[in-house]
Amino acid sequence: MRTELTLFFTTSLFLAGVSAEPEKHRLLRESITTAFPDLEITRIKEAQVPGLYEVMLGTEVVYLSEDGRYILQGDLIDLDERINVSEEQRAAARLKVLEGIPETETIDFASPDAKHTVYVFTDITCGYCRQFHRDMPELNSKGVAVRYLAFPRAGADSEAFEDMESVWCAADKNTAMTAAKLGKKVEPAKCDNPVERHYELGQTLGVRGTPTIYLEGGQSMPGYLPPERLLEAIAQYQ
Repeated sequence: MRTELTLFFTTSLFLAGVSAEPEKHRLLRESITTAFPDLEITRIKEAQVPGLYEVMLGTEVVYLSEDGRYILQGDLIDLDERINVSEEQRAAARLKVLEGIPETETIDFASPDAKHTVYVFTDITCGYCRQFHRDMPELNSKGVAVRYLAFPRAGADSEAFEDMESVWCAADKNTAMTAAKLGKKVEPAKCDNPVERHYELGQTLGVRGTPTIYLEGGQSMPGYLPPERLLEAIAQYQ
């Protein structure tokens, strides 16, 4: 886990008031920190199941026994409500992180009457990312705004990484993004850009491929979704 990035994006969102946390929470924090000193605990609260505490580790969730001895990793399912409680907590944590990204760092495609916003980790060399970008006019016309974040799959030493830096440094980022998605040569450009930060953030959030889409509630949709299916997913989680 990239603790520095997790700390930067999540500590300010979740740790306000830690100094005044209950004694039980402090003891549990000490217990898990002793066992896993490299993990950043961003929240502790009582879980829906008696005797368990929910512990947020960045945007991941685990459960701890009230004596701090046992840790449980897995999804907590509410059978009565038929909901994945753990995934709801993860989604909320992801959303806080994504909403904390400055608008100046993303490349946005949106119509003035946009009703929904999705965050998309993208790679300009990815075939399905290019297909998603070809869907952009339809998505925008149906009220979906797209906020692009960079995730060059080949890593920081790749040509795609440098090209994506040039896209983010272009005078007209949207035009540069569209050209790159069409396979056109990217005009080299240098500036202070967020590509490395986005790449590391994607790894922290668990991005494994592109495109990875996050809905406005923080739900993760790995892989390409055609417009009709993406609109169905948005409607499902409203």
